Order: sequence, then C-alpha cells, then structure tokens
Amino acid sequence: MNANSLAVSVVVPVRNEAGNIEPLVKEIAQALDGRWVFEVVYVNDGSSDGTEAELKRVMAQYPWLRRVRHRQSCGQSAAVRTGVMAARAPLIVTLDGDGQNDPAFIPALLRVLEAGAPRVGLIAGQRVKRKSGVFKMLQSRIANAVRSVVLRDGTRDTGCGLKAFRRDVFLSLPYFDGLHRFLPALVKRDGCEVGYVDVIDRPRGAGVSNYGMWDRLWLGILDLAGVWWLIRRRKRIPEVEE
Repeated sequence: MNANSLAVSVVVPVRNEAGNIEPLVKEIAQALDGRWVFEVVYVNDGSSDGTEAELKRVMAQYPWLRRVRHRQSCGQSAAVRTGVMAARAPLIVTLDGDGQNDPAFIPALLRVLEAGAPRVGLIAGQRVKRKSGVFKMLQSRIANAVRSVVLRDGTRDTGCGLKAFRRDVFLSLPYFDGLHRFLPALVKRDGCEVGYVDVIDRPRGAGVSNYGMWDRLWLGILDLAGVWWLIRRRKRIPEVEE
C-alpha cells in the first residue's frame, strides 16, 4: 500500500480484547472499503490475554491492518497517541475496541469533517440509546455535566470513543494522560471548530470492561482542573501578515 495515497487511518486502542478483534476489523472494512483508501492501526496496550496472537492472525488476512504494541499498559490516551503517531494518513478515526462503537457511523463522521475543512478540526460522536448499565450511565451524565459547566465546551458526551479529526490538529495538542476525554475543549482552545454526529451505542462484544469507576473519578477531577488552567492560560493566536 502506498502511504502517500492513504486518506484515513483508523486507530483502535485495545487491552485484553482478543474476542472482539476480527468482528470489528471486518466491520471497519465494510464501512470504508470503496469509499476511502484506508489503514487500520491497532494499539495493543499491554494485553495479557490472546490479543497479540489474534492480531497477528488477523493481520495475515488484511494487508491494510497494522499493530503497534505497548510492552505494559499505559492507558487509553497513551494508546490513542501511539496510534496517531504511527498513522500514515492525514485524517484519523478512533473507536473503542470492545465493539460498542459501531463502525457504520465512520463515513458520516468523515463526510462532516471533510465538508468543514479546514476550519473544523474534530468531529465527535455523541452516543444515543446507551447500552451501559444504569449506574455507569448516571456516572457518565454527572461527569459530562460537570465538565460542560467548567469548560463550556458545548459537548454533550466526550466519553464516546468514535471520533474523526485531522492528524496535525491532534499532534499539536498538549499531551497528558486523560487527553482523549477532553479533545473538544482542547481543539477549540487551539482555534479549530468542533462538529458532532449522533451515533448509536451497542452492547459490548466479548470480554469485560477494563475500566473501573473510582480510579477514573479522582484522576478525572485533576485532569479537569488542568484543562481549565490550560484554556485560561492560552494566549490569543496572533494574526500574521506578510
């Protein structure tokens, strides 16, 4: 595959998701094949199950499937950044590796992103008909409400892994653990517009969730304070004339 011809890189961070890899890869291909020249970059974030072996098996079937591996788990934000840095296309799509994000919505995100170029830097999926448990949904709603009040980012749901953005915009953002939960606010901070597309949430495929509640709660509060500080300290971007 000629890297110069690539239009889209799909980045999928995974940890212990062996049972979900092949079904999701097939769905991504079905969504993009014939529409965009694409690659899929899986980031194995220190999995301890059969994820690595399954990736190697599936990669033998699809020349556009690549994988990058963390020797130990570094978290979702680190995995997303590793995948974006390894990506060869100017447009990036991210989605979670557990099957809850439906790849059928990828074309809609990409069309809105391309239509808004160059002023639009990010299209964020906004989940409807959530399939998570009642407690998890309540937790998510409270977190989104607090974030919206503090950051005023105009985003209903930052927790959806399904996003499309320009690679250069993402790599220009300040990196920290937890970055993936604050992309709309940080993209707006850098002067780009953010668009939104409603997407249907699905039940998880195989396996169990890798994320707990209490470990994310306190880190999320600290991250929120840090992002608020970054936005407040951002100087106006000067308009330059030659």
